[in-house]
Amino acid sequence: MSVKPTIIPIASGKGGVGKSFISANLAGALAEAGHETIIVDLDLGGTNLYGFLGLQNRHAGIGDFLKARSAELDQLMVPTSIPRLSYIAGDGRTPFMANIAYAQKIRLISKLRQLPAEYVLLDLSAGSSLNTIDFFRMSSLGLMVTVPEYPAIMNLLTFLRLTLMRIIERIFRKNEEIRLLLAESYKRPLLELPAGISDLKAAIAAIDPSAEGMIDRLCTYFRPRLIFNKGEYPDEMRIYRQIDDGLKSVLSIQADYFGFVFRDPMVRRSVNSHQPYLLEFPDSQTSKAIRKIAERVITYWRTPVEGSARLIMEQATREFQGK
Repeated sequence: MSVKPTIIPIASGKGGVGKSFISANLAGALAEAGHETIIVDLDLGGTNLYGFLGLQNRHAGIGDFLKARSAELDQLMVPTSIPRLSYIAGDGRTPFMANIAYAQKIRLISKLRQLPAEYVLLDLSAGSSLNTIDFFRMSSLGLMVTVPEYPAIMNLLTFLRLTLMRIIERIFRKNEEIRLLLAESYKRPLLELPAGISDLKAAIAAIDPSAEGMIDRLCTYFRPRLIFNKGEYPDEMRIYRQIDDGLKSVLSIQADYFGFVFRDPMVRRSVNSHQPYLLEFPDSQTSKAIRKIAERVITYWRTPVEGSARLIMEQATREFQGK
């Protein structure tokens, strides 16, 4: 395949929000829609994606690729029970890969960009480790999964703040004075000034005047997509106002909202039965919601969606009323 794939890194500020479930089934929905899709388990140190795909934890994967330098990443693709969806395992057969070396990470990122698919979804580790952030910044349009609860939202904002600062750090990596300034800023709590990107931009511009325009462009292009999972009521979507306020006032960025998925007790059943959820419950409200997310990815992935939170909340209300 000569066309480069669309890379979709999928992260969460904390564990327990259903990130791997969303990742696996979104990949399945994209494949169902006719698109060659690969999903990669990059939750190194906590691999579990195979369970959501109805597979066994016995396949060679990322750990083997990094240890055996002669292996090619696309040779580790495993077909799934969903046509057009392939899977690359994590480190189930090769433990202790959570803290891979920088050179290994760069090699892996390069190979991920060359995979033969239209969409490559990366199921990342939960939280804000450096490796997770570096995989997430492979795209300026990464996807974040959260639950509509205040602690999870704070973790989401912290993750995005650290990602922005990491990108800025790499841009100005040759400027020692800016690197020291960033190292100090990393230590500050999210809401403590000058933790805000605008304050940081001003401090950096005082060292390098060309920085202001570069950081402004970064904040324009960096536009995460958000999915709420395990929702109980549509009104929980109203927390988007707090998110938008935090993104604007602290991080100087905007986000688009791609979905609201209600809590579903059948998720555990599908994992225990070793069947992908989309295949076992194809007509469920959850499957329909995930297919809607896939439609948005196909249609709007590279396009800002104004008023997306309101549109998602209206859809969630209709789904809730139709229960």
